[in-house]
Amino acid sequence: MADVTRVLVVDDHEEFRHSLELLLGAMDDIEVVGRAGDGRRAVALALDLQPDVVLMDLHMPELNGVEATARIVQSSPHIAVLVLSMMEDDDSVFAAVRAGARGYLLKGARRSEIRRAIEAVGAGEVIFGPGIAERVMTYFRGARARPTAAAFPELTDRERTVLGMIAEGKDNSEIARTLGLSVKTVRNHASNIFAKLHVAHRAQAIVMAREAGIENPGTPRA
Repeated sequence: MADVTRVLVVDDHEEFRHSLELLLGAMDDIEVVGRAGDGRRAVALALDLQPDVVLMDLHMPELNGVEATARIVQSSPHIAVLVLSMMEDDDSVFAAVRAGARGYLLKGARRSEIRRAIEAVGAGEVIFGPGIAERVMTYFRGARARPTAAAFPELTDRERTVLGMIAEGKDNSEIARTLGLSVKTVRNHASNIFAKLHVAHRAQAIVMAREAGIENPGTPRA
């Protein structure tokens, strides 16, 4: 059972939720450990059951999926939230990412896509459905806003530089080569950045950095 991914299913439409449970129940390496029809119940069950993955709808009563995601990630950052929603507008997508969601799929995704996404976020990856991924990458590649010097004052100069390069889409190896650092050192800087900004993963940090106008200010003084 060590390789089984434990999933909490959250959706306010009972018929859809039941169909989703049946779909996941037919997968040998996935176990549905709970279900919820509203955001407050989802948060309570997530904290109680400690699933590997929460499959989260966004439009729900009591507490919407974005706020429920934020509360779950804040209390249990090791729980991966994968959004499965009909909402595909940019505001919904980036609100979910800012809240800490590790993935975003549209309802209607194929069985194989749902399975792959659950496996990915459960393993610590960030994943977006085909239609969502294109817009996310366009956003990440787009022109940056004017840098705000006061943004994230808790970061050191070096950490601001690393965050700027992360926001440019560079991976740890590229950052290490550019700054003349080891990959391990860059990884440590990234971990410190995520902790200070209270973000769960790289995509969430990128959204925060870009919205704050952070860009690579050049190599800081030693």
